[in-house]
Amino acid sequence: MDESTETLDQTRLENVTRILDSAERLFRHYGYSKTNVADIARDLGMSPANIYRFFASKTEIHQAVCGRMLGTSYQQALAISRLPISAADRLRQYLHAQHQLIVTAMMDHEKVHEMVIVAIERDWHVIEKHIDRMNDVIEEIISQGIAAGEFAAQDSTIAARCFGAATVNMCHPQMVAQCLAKPNRATAEELIEFALKALR
Repeated sequence: MDESTETLDQTRLENVTRILDSAERLFRHYGYSKTNVADIARDLGMSPANIYRFFASKTEIHQAVCGRMLGTSYQQALAISRLPISAADRLRQYLHAQHQLIVTAMMDHEKVHEMVIVAIERDWHVIEKHIDRMNDVIEEIISQGIAAGEFAAQDSTIAARCFGAATVNMCHPQMVAQCLAKPNRATAEELIEFALKALR
């Protein structure tokens, strides 16, 4: 790759980042449904046509913003999976961290919650990709737990999916919103210990 191509790629990356930063800021402030491409363009001091050079639609911008947000969640999970502690403790930390992220980053910010719910309801590929990556992290922890004798011998892929399904109330924004602080729902700690017992 020559220097001019590298410069063009860097310029494109900078423009894309600026657009996503602006879109996320406006989505958080006004809400996804009340923000359009013209608003983003105005915020950046450019024309809507310039935005469309990088993104085909508002939906595509939203998908990219959600991808960035979910990437933060994934990086957090990945860091926990590499901690030098037992597999069970890593799964505990993973679930507590995911739950806290949902509660603080989404539930406490209604506009952020709206962005995620729209993405889930429209079944976007960024959500499916995120679920697959998170399942991979859980599967790796479970595999290591099996190897260390912490968990029973079992298919780690199936175990990871079942672990995720058993604890979905802690990690799915809509489920968290419905179950938070309701006395007839299992607590986070109860769900974690139940799921860990199943692995053993």
